[in-house]
Amino acid sequence: MSAMFIIGLGTAAPPQRYAQRDSWDALRHWPQFSQLQPRSHAILKKVLCGENGIDARHLALDPLAEVFNRTPDVLQARFARHAPALATEAARRALNGAGCAPEEMDAILISTCTGYLCPGLTSYVSEQLGLRSDVFALDLVGQGCGAALPNLRNAEAILAAGRAKKVLSVCVEVCSAAFFIDDDPGVLISACLFGDGAGAAVLSNQSLPGHRRVEWKFSASRLVPAERDTLRFRHQDGMLRNILLPQVPQVASVMAGKLFEESLVQAGVTRGQVKGWILHTGGRDVILALRDKLQLSGDDVRHSSAVLREFGNISSPTVYFVLERALHDSVPDGLWWMSAFGAGFSCHGALLEVK
Repeated sequence: MSAMFIIGLGTAAPPQRYAQRDSWDALRHWPQFSQLQPRSHAILKKVLCGENGIDARHLALDPLAEVFNRTPDVLQARFARHAPALATEAARRALNGAGCAPEEMDAILISTCTGYLCPGLTSYVSEQLGLRSDVFALDLVGQGCGAALPNLRNAEAILAAGRAKKVLSVCVEVCSAAFFIDDDPGVLISACLFGDGAGAAVLSNQSLPGHRRVEWKFSASRLVPAERDTLRFRHQDGMLRNILLPQVPQVASVMAGKLFEESLVQAGVTRGQVKGWILHTGGRDVILALRDKLQLSGDDVRHSSAVLREFGNISSPTVYFVLERALHDSVPDGLWWMSAFGAGFSCHGALLEVK
């Protein structure tokens, strides 16, 4: 089986950056705020002003008051405008990092869960990047925050089959196209935690000389449909409504712990060989639960914590942001464990060998 190497990474976020406390100050002075129940006021204040690991988020809202425009057409237009642009920007940065021209890409895979386009995002991004007309384009939807790793596993299969030499992997989420403000606690909390962004990777069957070598060595996934309603979207009044139950940190940490232990056995690796941790952020409580279950230190999760602090939960692109930071830091060479989880309820993991 041929190898897969990550030879370029790129990330992107909207230019509008909103500090959590500033968001609270703005929200409570808008006329629509008075239409919410007192309990909703308390939830917004607690999440936006409390210590939840997030300082600010980048959102495709300009001005922030657009969060009160809760019609299906407005939300869909927001996704259609910003998702292709963010995905293209992240992809260009990944191509530049790999020193690759767009026409070198044999395939493009794009994952999202916060909106729907037909033709899919690959059509728009391929056009904007100038990819070849015979590029293999695959749109992947509905996998939530964990989508990056299934995306990368698809790329691995395409490379292993000899159908491509270079693949462009992209995850993009315009979470602000799927949240709004009303009296539903789950909707309110989601609107206070999630941010917008995109991540991309150039994947090849050969490493890139002169760069830190990142090889995809092993991957595994677990799906537990019994926990499907813990974290998911549902449609209501033509809009995506996030279901986010309080037990998410517990469910995520238990699944992540089991997957990690099972993967070590299957890959023939000891825990001591794992030198780096590339974890989906989720939220502060999720990181704390993961630290407890995986027996990690604050230093182990510092890159995940930093991404959460600066961007909030960006859903599927998160691990690209975390990996990019880790590769530019002093994380030791060796095996790194990358893991993400999301709707399904699903959990995914991979071992990367970094040299």
